Amino acid sequence: MSSEQTSTSPDTTGPRPRRLTYAAALVALEGLTLVVGGVWMLVLGITGEPDDRQQAVTGGVTLILLALLPLIAARGLLGRRGWSRGPAVITQLMALPVAYTLLKADSVAIPAGIALAVVAVTALVLLLNPETTRALGIRGPGNAGK
Repeated sequence: MSSEQTSTSPDTTGPRPRRLTYAAALVALEGLTLVVGGVWMLVLGITGEPDDRQQAVTGGVTLILLALLPLIAARGLLGRRGWSRGPAVITQLMALPVAYTLLKADSVAIPAGIALAVVAVTALVLLLNPETTRALGIRGPGNAGK
C-alpha cells in the first residue's frame, strides 16, 4: 500500500486552488460582517438609548462570539486544514434561514437577504467542490481505505 493511498493529509503540492481561496474569502467576509454588526449593536447599546440596554449589549457580544466560527474556519481553509470545511459549511447552513427571514421582511432588509443568500449558496458550492475537497484532504464515504 503506498503512502498516497493511506494519506489523509491535504494536497499541499502546488498553489492553493482558487475555489478554496474564494470560499475562505466568503467565509471570512461573513465573519467580519458579524463582528461589525456585533460592535455596532454593542456601541448602540452602551451609548444610545435602546429599548433594553442589557439585551443590546448581550446581542452585540453574542454576534462577536458567533463571528469566531467563520473566522477560524476561514483561517483553516487558507491553511488547507480538512477540519475547517465542517464549520464553514455549518456557517452557510445557518446563514440560509437568516437570509430567508430577511427576504420575508417588508423593509430595507430584503437586499441584505439577497446578498446573504447569494454569498451562502456560492460558498456552499465552492466548499463542496471536488477540487476543494481534494485540496483539504477530505475523502468521501466508502473511500477510507483507498
